[in-house]
Amino acid sequence: MKENTRFNTRKLVLLALLTAIVIILQVLAAVLPVYPFRLNLVLVPIVIGAALISPLAGAWLGLVFGGVVLVSSPDVIPFMTYSPLATVAVILARGLLAGSVTGFIYKKLEEKGMTIAAIAAAAVCPIVNTGIFIAGMYIFFIPLLNEWGVAGASDIASFIFLGMVGFNFIFEFALNIILSPSIVRLIQYNRSKM
Repeated sequence: MKENTRFNTRKLVLLALLTAIVIILQVLAAVLPVYPFRLNLVLVPIVIGAALISPLAGAWLGLVFGGVVLVSSPDVIPFMTYSPLATVAVILARGLLAGSVTGFIYKKLEEKGMTIAAIAAAAVCPIVNTGIFIAGMYIFFIPLLNEWGVAGASDIASFIFLGMVGFNFIFEFALNIILSPSIVRLIQYNRSKM
């Protein structure tokens, strides 16, 4: 019983630390933009939490990420003005799904090796995050984009893929892949201490 309590306490402490890191990184990304994109480092602790703790922890960290985006990002204001419910749904869903899917991918591939699992999880997180955002744009915000003067399917696709998510996605994806060896080392270190 005591060993199980210690194990759960470690996971809870790690989750609390990763939650704080997610909040700090997302607030910094909101207030310190580096144009033409925001340096969004927040997906890295989400991947770490999803891999080290569980898919549920990844979902929690993604939800925290979405919550901080809603209250701190100036980019949210025009979307909230247009449709508050859709904005909240898209932002929270992308974080929640990015974290949980990342955790499930890691757990599914872990038996094939930590390196493969970590690289796959690190790649999946930004893909799901960006994919849900793009889907949300197409489902809820095409009329808003038309109001902004973006008309026609090809113009809308160009605006969404190149203007809104292109650089951010490439940066987030590359950063996660580059840091995946570090994620593997953290996992190995964490497992050796338990």
